Amino acid sequence: MSTAPARQQLRQQLVWSRLLAVVEEQAQALIRTAFGTPTREAGGLSAGVFLPDGRMVAQAVTGTPGHVNSMADSVLHFLRAFPIDTMRDGDVFVTNDPWKGTGHLFDVVMVTPVFHGGKPVALFASTVHVVDIGGVNAGPDALEIFHEGLFLPPLRFVSLGVFEEAVLDIVRANVREPGQVEGDFHALVACNAVGAVRLQRLLREFGLADLQAQGDYIIERSRLAMREALREWPKGTWRNHMTVDGYDTPLELHAAVTVSDDGILVDFAGTSASIARGINVPKAYTDAYTSFGIRCLVGADVPNNSGSLAPIRVVAPEGSIVNALPPAAVAARAAIGQMLPDLVFGALRQARPDRVPAEGASSLWNIRLFGGQPIEGGPNDALRRARRFNIVSFSTGGTGARPGKDGLSATAYPSGVRNVSLEILETQAPLLFRRKEYRSDSGGIGASRGGLGQVIEIENADGDPMVLSATWDRIRFPARGALGGGDGAPGTARLKHSGTALRGKGRQVIPAGEVLVVETPGGAGLGDPAQRDPALVARDLKAGLVTQATTTPHKDFAGTTA
Repeated sequence: MSTAPARQQLRQQLVWSRLLAVVEEQAQALIRTAFGTPTREAGGLSAGVFLPDGRMVAQAVTGTPGHVNSMADSVLHFLRAFPIDTMRDGDVFVTNDPWKGTGHLFDVVMVTPVFHGGKPVALFASTVHVVDIGGVNAGPDALEIFHEGLFLPPLRFVSLGVFEEAVLDIVRANVREPGQVEGDFHALVACNAVGAVRLQRLLREFGLADLQAQGDYIIERSRLAMREALREWPKGTWRNHMTVDGYDTPLELHAAVTVSDDGILVDFAGTSASIARGINVPKAYTDAYTSFGIRCLVGADVPNNSGSLAPIRVVAPEGSIVNALPPAAVAARAAIGQMLPDLVFGALRQARPDRVPAEGASSLWNIRLFGGQPIEGGPNDALRRARRFNIVSFSTGGTGARPGKDGLSATAYPSGVRNVSLEILETQAPLLFRRKEYRSDSGGIGASRGGLGQVIEIENADGDPMVLSATWDRIRFPARGALGGGDGAPGTARLKHSGTALRGKGRQVIPAGEVLVVETPGGAGLGDPAQRDPALVARDLKAGLVTQATTTPHKDFAGTTA
């Protein structure tokens, strides 16, 4: 029997392993060179390699689903604006178009063509979340996209190795932190260049003229593996709905998930309409987090690329909160978009209760604070005299309980970003973190307990007022328990000395001398609490994660089925 097929298979596996190493090095280069804390400290980024026709072959493990899965489509938009045969060696292209990028103006996407043997063989793409993009800043207060900051359509940023200085001039003139933002632009160029050099070396070592055959093989194998994974799931349609806080009034999210031999269809018909505030979600971001929720349950071990994403189709009514159309405001699209995996989970739990976690805090509880900026109705003179700063502390609640396992405490799901080190934030702004610890009793009870949120206390070390821009959810509608488990605790925010409750969304003044207290939501419990292992209860009590009052069901943690 010939060993040629075995050698060919081994060769393809080696190429695949090297590609993963290439895109991971691309991502790590971005982290090492980025200026902004969202990328350098929290991991708010994506990196990947694409075939010349725009199909994603491989992505870095480092990064977020919202960046990676939406970036998979953004490369196609670049190719429509700049066909591959018009690209030249040394060119780099940029955009932050929310509908052609990753959902809001703060995410900058860059695409670099790679040439080998005089022809384009691949494209590298990467994304960062910049700390500022001008406008009313990162909160949900804008009424339309024009209020939210600098909008860059797909542009040529580098021409034959020479930077388009006019683009950088425009960026510097429109942002509050020009040094950090310009640094992130250069970091994107650098990380794509690292990927290009490593890919060219790979092609030379394996004697390949291009990546086409290997890329086609990887994508097709991933598509077939995803279809194979679908066979483990029953066929049918299941529905779920969720009420979320919204901006002023609650919003309804509806999903119908249909599993068939051809793939999975998710239909958001019945979901609330978009609103004149920045929590609207462009379809690209909806696609990204919906497909991520599916991939967590179906074919989780299959590589994430154009092949494995192909069997998933997402439809949403135009003009709905999950398919907002220009010029809708979208800066805080994560507040809604990151709820979508939970929405999908609630539907698929009806098909496979043994596979699906309970709801979690889900959307991030980032703490955005600004100094030296005016605010309508606030003590403007004091705010202007205060030291100028602009920081975002990536903060998280608890995840939902998992089948047979407790939820994760103070962990970002589904975004996957890291909590930012307090020491880093205190070196970048006049902030003093008084407290940061697990929030006891915030995880819903159940056979598996929900993950805990956290308690954070912050003050301005200069004694000046500052501005909070909140983008938080799960205050009025906490994570719902499943299969008899208890709800997670809702999130709260208040001023410590006055006791004043703060809104979950919008710009608000933290007065001079006050301390901001943020309690992030907990994840929900899964299963009958009476079935919880007594040893686990004792362990949690000893660690202070729960108190005696929450080891049995009570009115504040009444279980509901999603």
